[in-house]
Amino acid sequence: MIHLFVNASAASAGGGLTYIRNLVPEIEKRPNLRATIWLQPALRAEFAPSANIEYYDCSSQGSLGRYWREQRLLPELIRRSGANVLLSTGNFALLRSPVPQILLSRNALYRSPEFYRDLTDRGDLRLWFDTRVKGSLAKRSLRVADCAIAPTSAFAADLSSWVDKPVRGVHHGFDRESFFCDGTPLPDPVRAQFAQVKDCIKLLFVSHYNYYRNFETLFRALPLLRRQLAPRDVRLVLTCKLDDAVNPGSYRAGKAAALARSLDLGESVVQLGSVPYPALHHVYRQCDVYVTPAYAESFAHPLVEAMASGLPVVASDIPVHREICGAAARYFSHQSPQALADAVCQALVSPERLAEQRELGYARAHDFSWRKHLDALLGCASELLNSQEACSSTCA
Repeated sequence: MIHLFVNASAASAGGGLTYIRNLVPEIEKRPNLRATIWLQPALRAEFAPSANIEYYDCSSQGSLGRYWREQRLLPELIRRSGANVLLSTGNFALLRSPVPQILLSRNALYRSPEFYRDLTDRGDLRLWFDTRVKGSLAKRSLRVADCAIAPTSAFAADLSSWVDKPVRGVHHGFDRESFFCDGTPLPDPVRAQFAQVKDCIKLLFVSHYNYYRNFETLFRALPLLRRQLAPRDVRLVLTCKLDDAVNPGSYRAGKAAALARSLDLGESVVQLGSVPYPALHHVYRQCDVYVTPAYAESFAHPLVEAMASGLPVVASDIPVHREICGAAARYFSHQSPQALADAVCQALVSPERLAEQRELGYARAHDFSWRKHLDALLGCASELLNSQEACSSTCA
């Protein structure tokens, strides 16, 4: 029997949280699989007891502090648990793992020249240095891991060229039933915000504020869209606030907020703030188009959620977006507000085209499955255990 030790200590925001929230229920469905999961207590509280899963709580620390803590504590925890395969989900490997290790590398920033240029232009040298240090640890981790995987083939190929070692592309999944069937309502303040813009064209962007998601190009496209779609009014709906005090991480939203003011966007930007994940499907269904101008991604869960929700997708033209959406999206150069505005207008040009894009999106979203994802992980684990057993027999 495979007994996975899942190091989920890095799951605190964004894709990391989405990953663990979906992986755990899939593990629970497998009675012949055991798992020990190391995660933060706040996330642990979301999961009910399970016969085949044991949980260990870890403390919340910064990335580098967490890395050194893992190196000291994890080997003994793994031995104590009796696990025979380690799944490290947060970009960094255990350097001396007592069992074969699968590493999930899902941070595209370490390999993004544009991100480093962006940080230099913003004068954020602290974050530039921090990302360089983490990138060197991530590169070493890829080389140490017995099996390295990435959420898309495009990102896997980029990592392979970086470390001169095979990296597998294993798509993350999507659970349509659990995503849409949760009865959690939208918070009252969010419902009130939607009530105020019910007659507007609503563009949705699901993300906390950060630099690589390129909010600024989206803001610059809004005045163009207001002119091109007049007399219909346009609103951009964000699941964050342009306020450093309420955003995770160290990204500074001040310049983006100043840009929005200088463009006189005012009520055109609807800042919902963080929406509870179980209620997020309501947000998609309240909007008309999903748009993302990101210049770096490794998967982008909201694209799949948007397609499954029937939203036409307008996405920046990067390899990961094309791999995830295929023909179900319209693409634009992420540096061009005009190209973004034109793509949104094309997506809305006729009911027939909208219906066609919705059907393509529905079909594409069905290709993603957490069952398939876990099957691929267990396939990797079986290969590692068989290889270990063969090596032991040869050495004996």
